[in-house]
Amino acid sequence: MYQNLTVRGRCFVWGQRTYIMGILNVTPDSFSDGGEFYTTSAALAQVREMVASGVDIIDVGGQSTRPGAEQISLGSELERVVPIVQSIRQEFDIPISVDTTRATVARAAVESGADIVNDISGGTFDPEMLTTVADLHVPIVLMHIRGNPQTMQKHTDYQDLIGEIYSFLAQQIAAAKVAGIDENQIIIDPGIGFAKNYEQNLEILRNLPSFRHLKCPILMGLSRKSFIGKILNQPDPKGRVWGTAAACSAAIGYGADILRVHDVREMRDVSLVADAIYRHQAHSETTA
Repeated sequence: MYQNLTVRGRCFVWGQRTYIMGILNVTPDSFSDGGEFYTTSAALAQVREMVASGVDIIDVGGQSTRPGAEQISLGSELERVVPIVQSIRQEFDIPISVDTTRATVARAAVESGADIVNDISGGTFDPEMLTTVADLHVPIVLMHIRGNPQTMQKHTDYQDLIGEIYSFLAQQIAAAKVAGIDENQIIIDPGIGFAKNYEQNLEILRNLPSFRHLKCPILMGLSRKSFIGKILNQPDPKGRVWGTAAACSAAIGYGADILRVHDVREMRDVSLVADAIYRHQAHSETTA
């Protein structure tokens, strides 16, 4: 098992339990909750609810990454993200991650109180991202993607899905280390739904243990995703809570360390029960 990570005085002991990252989209167009938390007051109310529900990390994003999403300007992303990060930090001591592919936004967010950078491009969209994160001395989440949110669903033609995702993540872990990021501050995400179709998303879940060999904590973003909607025949993302619960439970069984979710209270319950089942040895050791 990899080394523990301390963020804002909180120790993440990998393997002991599953950690919950709560999604806070400060966007008008995200696929599930676009516009709901676009104002500071609405965003803070949602953060209070997530904190009360037992969230471990708040993930703030100002750029929608749903399939087909248009890229917004740098100025717009900064205007959305920075004030929200500042407001959360004034009220809470909870770890905050910033969901961005831009080094300038990552720096501004961290300087405003964020603690982690969550980059869906794995550090590939902005050539300054990895060196910036190294300079900021914060953890980074490296996710696998092909293309960008506008084109990614045209890039699902893999010869070896798991092998290609693994190679990409290994390459970006190496690049992050070369840039000066401590290996203990790297988290990986195989990128469910990002340039993957229905069958490929399920294949990633079944083969999640393969990514353990990369020796980094694994984050999974399954919440309300379209593959769950297809299984349930449920077009409304908000109607996919129980499907998300099943997928999250499976992810924990296969070795996920962090779940990135919309429904914190429900998925916290799921993780508590799944941890008691799948992490029984670690749990009994900590409670003995």
